[in-house]
Amino acid sequence: MQKLKKLFENRRILIAGFGREGRSSYRTIRHLLPTQHLGIADTNTNLASDTALQSDPNTTLQLGPDYLTKANEYDLILKSPGIPTFLFEGIVDNLSAISSQTDIFLQLFGHQTVGITGTKGKSTTTNLIYSVLHNHNPNVLMAGNMGIPLFDIIEQIGDNTTVVIELSSHQLENAHTSPHIAVLLNLFQEHLDHYHSYKDYQMAKMNIAKFQTEKDIFIFCHDNELILNNIKQLSPKGIPLPYSLHQLAKGCYTENGHLYLKPGNTPVYDLSQPRHLQGDHNLLNIMATFLVAHCFGIPDQTTASAIQDFKGLEHRLEFVAEKNGIRFYNDSISTIPEACMSAVMALKNVDTLILGGFDRGIDYTELAHFLEQSEIHNIAFVGKAGQRIASLIDKQILNSRNTLFSNDYDKIVDWCFANTAHGKTCLLSPAASSYDQFKNFEERGRIYKKLILNHQ
Repeated sequence: MQKLKKLFENRRILIAGFGREGRSSYRTIRHLLPTQHLGIADTNTNLASDTALQSDPNTTLQLGPDYLTKANEYDLILKSPGIPTFLFEGIVDNLSAISSQTDIFLQLFGHQTVGITGTKGKSTTTNLIYSVLHNHNPNVLMAGNMGIPLFDIIEQIGDNTTVVIELSSHQLENAHTSPHIAVLLNLFQEHLDHYHSYKDYQMAKMNIAKFQTEKDIFIFCHDNELILNNIKQLSPKGIPLPYSLHQLAKGCYTENGHLYLKPGNTPVYDLSQPRHLQGDHNLLNIMATFLVAHCFGIPDQTTASAIQDFKGLEHRLEFVAEKNGIRFYNDSISTIPEACMSAVMALKNVDTLILGGFDRGIDYTELAHFLEQSEIHNIAFVGKAGQRIASLIDKQILNSRNTLFSNDYDKIVDWCFANTAHGKTCLLSPAASSYDQFKNFEERGRIYKKLILNHQ
């Protein structure tokens, strides 16, 4: 904590955004420097009545729609992930003053960190890697984008502690240090409202490997064309360890129903074994995990056993129940087309699909073509995203399907029970954000599950 204290001492610090991470930054700085002046900027005007802030004479609040107007008065801005960096343009003269918990954490602990990012699969893979490493060595911590601010675990970190962190693009965009082991799962369209362009989003993700040295390790999916293109552009220095569903000369790949690690030709995992993580997308996550475990010298059989025991996460291809001969799955975390298509392919016998929600302008053309060629008979279209997806499907094909347009999940679930064939699957995999109706995808998933479990 002394190194962290030195970073903050005698600096004019603004905490931009006072949600979970902002409050964590406030607690940490106040613990280290009880009397140092702090600025707090947030759109939430209710913070003016926050009792903890009211009793702190060394804190200045800037609240409401103009919350960032005085940001230029500070030489260190701790930006929360939810605030786009471009909002500071034209306000802050020196954009290098913008930092974050992730940026500072990696400066201090990047050499003992495994960082995982990607458009989809971050949480599952982070938890899976943590589970494998922790089963082998208890001195492992997990934090990051899944809801545990990085500053909150600093006091638990020793010299030999390994830290596994999930990193969003928002967390990475202001990072100037990369983790010792960086894992990049995939790149797809997402968070387009947070960046000037799709390329800016990709570059934020690439920061996970951009600042690595020759002593670091970069694990990435060789099957993702955007990743390969960005690697060519940036030439990261970390030791490359790719993985793929196709044979590779180095890294991890599948062949003849097994996973292989090269160098060496010994199969490390039998794909015919039953596992909770279904689908090719999860198989790629498993391969990334094997490579991380291999870097730590964990025996392959130990890794395989931990993967067999891992049951997955809530809202991620989560089996809800079998009722009236219908198997219900909750994949509410699916907010992009690729996630939805992966879920359908993983389950294989989907008869009913619930699609749509808040429309963020993502390209749904490929999803529409996928649905045209699928055997999904019933499709419930939700929200403006659902309407736009339906508009992209060939009218003749759409008319041959059984469809429902509704924003009422009570009505949608009743319709799913009435129309899904016996022995088939009903899947919530929206390919869209939930913010038009719900606080987040977790709330959407919980309501869907509750309606299913309570259905008579």
